[in-house]
Amino acid sequence: MAENAVLSGEARPGAVLSDATRLGGVELTVTDLERSIAFYAGVLGLQVQRREPGVVALGAGGEALVTLHENASAQRPGRESGVYHFALLFPTREDLARVVVRLAGARTPIDGASDHGVSEAIYLSDPDGIGVELAADRPQAQWAQRAAEEFQRGGPAPLDVRNLLDSVAGEDPTQLAPAALKLGHVHLHVGSLDEGLRFYRDAIGFEVQMELPTALFVSAGGYHHHVAFNVWRGRGVPAARAGVVGLRHWTLILDGEQELSAVRSRLTALGFELEESEDGLIARDSANIAVRIRV
Repeated sequence: MAENAVLSGEARPGAVLSDATRLGGVELTVTDLERSIAFYAGVLGLQVQRREPGVVALGAGGEALVTLHENASAQRPGRESGVYHFALLFPTREDLARVVVRLAGARTPIDGASDHGVSEAIYLSDPDGIGVELAADRPQAQWAQRAAEEFQRGGPAPLDVRNLLDSVAGEDPTQLAPAALKLGHVHLHVGSLDEGLRFYRDAIGFEVQMELPTALFVSAGGYHHHVAFNVWRGRGVPAARAGVVGLRHWTLILDGEQELSAVRSRLTALGFELEESEDGLIARDSANIAVRIRV
């Protein structure tokens, strides 16, 4: 962790984006809609909110969190830019434990389980190999101390799954995700950290919260991260291609029209491609990864 990492939960003076900035849902390309619904609804507990030919939107009581677009001929990405994972953030660690119980009951394999200090997380892949993180934050007051402990360890600790499951011992298994579930962050593969900073910090307005030699973590409002981007597939890898399995776009929700106008101006000044939409705009970073920006 770099010395300038900020994980105190407090925004620095001069922050560009409002503390109210948050993420909306993600939209994904998948190859088999029914198979994906069985995963996101049947295992993770999301509910179908809207369905039309080839498209299904799922959520947990509020806005759509995951919208699936079927393309049976879509190929999995290769060594290129794109999504590493997106995080579904549970309101409590007990809610995270309940989804772990559902994963075990469905015999769903996981890719990893980590204690990041600021959060506890389970990693798995959806049926198309798209990375999904299931996470619960610790109280913000603990973040600075927990981040220091992680630094001393040299990385995250293994998640104490038994302790997590003990928090819901004796409960009957649940079927649905909690209504307060939300998108916590997106983590992206890119070809250049400098180009990532140019888009996510200089144009969008996020602040750098943690810096590693091969990855950066940025956010608004002093959150530990809303977006991470890495060069783990290699520096200089090609831009994300259209028509592949993975992320179509993620959603950034700003605090009012004035902030949206300021973001639009910064993006235009730095030469990024913009597409106006009904409720805001769509911008693409240098890795051709799209974000829908709205209020």
